[in-house]
Amino acid sequence: MTEPATTIPHSGAIPAQPGPRDVTDALPGRPGGTVEPENTVAAGTSVIPGAGPSASRPGERATLRLRDSDDGEPARYAPEWLQLREPADAAARSYELLDPLRIRLANLPGRADGLVIHDIGCGTGSMGRWLAPHLDGAQHWVLHDRDPYLLHFAAVASPRSAADGSHVTVETRRGDVARLTPDALSGASLVTASALLDVLTREEIGVLAAACAGAGAPALLTLSVAGRVEPTAPHPMDQEITEAFNAHQRRDGLLGPDAVTVAAEAFAEHGATVKLHPSPWRLGPEQAALTEQWLRGWVGAAVEERPELARRAEAYLAERLEACAAGELRVVVQHTDLLALCRPVGGAG
Repeated sequence: MTEPATTIPHSGAIPAQPGPRDVTDALPGRPGGTVEPENTVAAGTSVIPGAGPSASRPGERATLRLRDSDDGEPARYAPEWLQLREPADAAARSYELLDPLRIRLANLPGRADGLVIHDIGCGTGSMGRWLAPHLDGAQHWVLHDRDPYLLHFAAVASPRSAADGSHVTVETRRGDVARLTPDALSGASLVTASALLDVLTREEIGVLAAACAGAGAPALLTLSVAGRVEPTAPHPMDQEITEAFNAHQRRDGLLGPDAVTVAAEAFAEHGATVKLHPSPWRLGPEQAALTEQWLRGWVGAAVEERPELARRAEAYLAERLEACAAGELRVVVQHTDLLALCRPVGGAG
């Protein structure tokens, strides 16, 4: 059930974290003030929630409940993790997909009234901060997330203006997105999401494609894992860790690195024109903090999938972290962006 929209003044930046600076203390707690413990990885060190192995139930993204649940359990992505990865996300997203998207949006019926953009699983709103300044015209962003804490960050830090100076407005919708329908996206000019496809099943991607196609809304779905990691100074364990991580991503019917291919096929079946483009993270000394957290999470998920790797993975992780701290490690983490240009329907805008 979606709660009433919330309007919050813009500030243009993610606000300071309330309360203690410790990552776990900053998380939304359960009644009584208790907080979920952090994840651990092979080396026994903590990871910012969201960066490590699956913190949530199988088959759900931490900040977006994909299946019905009434347990009231809070989301477990820390704003620190989303803020840490935001610059790498922004640098990775494909600018090559923006021109065909702009052409489609410029020709949408009702374009004079401005764009209505639904951002699914918005987190702290990084997609809006990246995309809104690249699109002309007035925009109204509808930010969806199940975590009111993150929705507050997203709304307060939402962009103020479009590429041409037009006004950008925001509303937030808290609630579990268990089933998307064309009616839920009625009036949408565009549907966006980041790092979402790889935590969906084949059936859920089919539902997403059908909803976008039924509403006549193009979809820009960015930063889906591609299952390939390319560190400098190759190590004998690189492939083992990659394969175990990819298997972890495919748990419980989730698609992981197969998601983009399945999504492209699903949208094409609904008559959409689908364009794909690589969107790799390129991590080096300037991104050392992110690289460290990513390494711990990547290795941790691999060990969670294959516990027999634990002893060797601990040594591997220690070696990679040492190189990271010395500014000697560079890693390309492959992702893929997908643009699905669904056929417009009458009155869509």
